[in-house]
Amino acid sequence: MAPNLRFTKIHEEQDDLVPTEAVIKDTSSLTEAKKYEHKRQIVWRNVILMAALHLASLWAVYLMATRAMWQTNVFTFFLYVFSGYGITAGAHRLWSHRSYKAKLPLRIFLAFWNSVAFQNHIYEWARDHRVHHKYSETEADPHNATRGFFFAHVGWLLVRKHPAVIEKGRQLDLSDLMADPVVRIQKKYYLWTVLVACFILPTVIPVYFWGEQAYIAFYACAIFRYCWTLNMTWLVNSAAHLWGSHPYDKRISPTECLPTILGAVGEGFHNFHHTFPWDYATGELGWVLNLTTIFINFCALIGQAYDLKTTSKSMIRDRKQRTGDRPDQLGYHMFN
Repeated sequence: MAPNLRFTKIHEEQDDLVPTEAVIKDTSSLTEAKKYEHKRQIVWRNVILMAALHLASLWAVYLMATRAMWQTNVFTFFLYVFSGYGITAGAHRLWSHRSYKAKLPLRIFLAFWNSVAFQNHIYEWARDHRVHHKYSETEADPHNATRGFFFAHVGWLLVRKHPAVIEKGRQLDLSDLMADPVVRIQKKYYLWTVLVACFILPTVIPVYFWGEQAYIAFYACAIFRYCWTLNMTWLVNSAAHLWGSHPYDKRISPTECLPTILGAVGEGFHNFHHTFPWDYATGELGWVLNLTTIFINFCALIGQAYDLKTTSKSMIRDRKQRTGDRPDQLGYHMFN
């Protein structure tokens, strides 16, 4: 390993900003009345917008297959990967879990790509994700997978939040997020940054640099890319909580889910991640099949990322033996 990569190896399970599932499912402060009086309220504006986005994306697929220039399709893929980094390397691994540290230029870079992704600003994304880990698969989980695939995938965005989600979110200490000026500025100007980063620039760049038609650039690089990235991220909440293996902890629902690993640029090693949430690589295999880990490693090589938290091999082995679904196969993971 290059000498300028600084790792913090964790040998014993410890409390973290987002604790492991050992602290789980504390909803004792919620009254029974709150839990049972809640009625699902559909947010029709969100339903209409999501339906329109997905229908427009089908038209975009036709345009990309028949009329778009090859440069436009390549640029769409580039935007998908890097906007994914804004979520995975940025909002998730850096700001939600503090699994590594980043210098100011990298934090600005990730905040920009987070705005390209348009999945709520960093503060709100990290708050909801911390609640998801601490109260996974309870009413306080924003995308509680026990309510089914559709709810965990997109339905949670189409209805009002359960009161438990709001209550538990308010109880979290998020001072570390607001202490970062990058998070504060992005939160303050989020709608303007989204307008420019998610829609205007992806449309203007293909038109200016290689002469693409504006409407094709808009549908391919803005609409389709946005819709695709959303669904790849949502698969972590849905598919990776419902289907796959449990080599690290069979007592929890998150799984090792290969389609999600590929689609969400490395985020589908979800049983590992919920077992060891502090690990910057979010998977035992390191950079293998994990574009986000490759990106963070590159940032560490150029001095922008540092203090990367990892989990010791002995700790992983012991956890597999104790709680994994194949304790007799210490090398077991989903590829066996």
